[in-house]
Amino acid sequence: MSERDKAVLAIATNNGDIGGGEVMLLNIAEALRGLGIEVLVIGPSGPGDLVAEAAERGFETVVLPAQGRRAYMLALLRWRLRNRRIPLWCNGLVPSTATAGIGPRIVHLHILPTGLQKVAVQVARLGARATLVPSSFMAQRIPGARVLANWTVDIARREPTDDNVAPRRVGYLGRITRDKGVDVLANAMSQVIAAGAGDGRLLLAGENRFGTEEDDRAISGALAPIADHVDQPGWIDREDFFAAIDLAVFPSIWPESFGMTVAEAMAAGVPFVITDVGALPEVAGTDHPWVVPAGDDGALAAAITAALADSDSSSASGTSGRYEQADAARARWEQEFSPAAGRRRVAELLAQLPDLGRRPADGARPIDPTNPQEASR
Repeated sequence: MSERDKAVLAIATNNGDIGGGEVMLLNIAEALRGLGIEVLVIGPSGPGDLVAEAAERGFETVVLPAQGRRAYMLALLRWRLRNRRIPLWCNGLVPSTATAGIGPRIVHLHILPTGLQKVAVQVARLGARATLVPSSFMAQRIPGARVLANWTVDIARREPTDDNVAPRRVGYLGRITRDKGVDVLANAMSQVIAAGAGDGRLLLAGENRFGTEEDDRAISGALAPIADHVDQPGWIDREDFFAAIDLAVFPSIWPESFGMTVAEAMAAGVPFVITDVGALPEVAGTDHPWVVPAGDDGALAAAITAALADSDSSSASGTSGRYEQADAARARWEQEFSPAAGRRRVAELLAQLPDLGRRPADGARPIDPTNPQEASR
């Protein structure tokens, strides 16, 4: 395919820094590039983490001169008015609202809207070719939305750990906040450690991002009784995290729209316990054995104990029952949440929306409003 024939599709970020939605933006951009589509990534100058990462990966970028959400929305609107014919993938509610009704667009929502966001969603969807959400859980709450499940980067399967090594290591990776159930996990681990006569450690990786001081107080109080059994390294690389634990726990009490770390644990072949909120059970699959009611520390403690002790159904290779479950989870990841699965779903989407998968009829190239020579076009 020649450069002249290549399709062009722009993706506008929701935030300038990199969170879960921005991780998916980069995954989508990689999938589009793999399908032979020229990708343009648009974001604000401050924070500029997302566009810097996109540029590092070799994508063409437009950095809009904006600090803060309001300024970014206005700058993006100006860019859109000058580039109406370029198909635009709006990766979040902010770019979707800023460009409502202008040109061919996809609206992609990663978080379930609440309060005034519900009104903004109705405006944002005006004229959109499709509204995408990451799970059936979310699609059921946004009429007319279609599911484009998230996927992870390629993650190597780790080697199983020795079941006879003590202490057993339980891990959590994410925001250290109460809506993620971290205080519930601390209370559950107190019970696990007490029942096991001190056999157990908790790796609590992450930080209080977007949380409150009350979150810090409540979680610190819950961790105090087991302080000698807790490691808190802050944010660490996911491969290092999964290599350091025997069991992952995702104890959220907030209705998750997807559950990226659950999919990553599946890829890594790490056994995990989840709560029954939002899309977590949907990602894990109907056969996953360790699902507990959100907020119930007693049930969570029982599930952690059962998952760690589940070695009665040993396989011929001597692998414990929980690692047989990890094998099944890895197979599910390969089918549903791997990069190959993501590329397949994006290809299917573009096949159903053909005007978004080809170069505009006039061969238009994007105009960068920060370039004085182009701004006059």
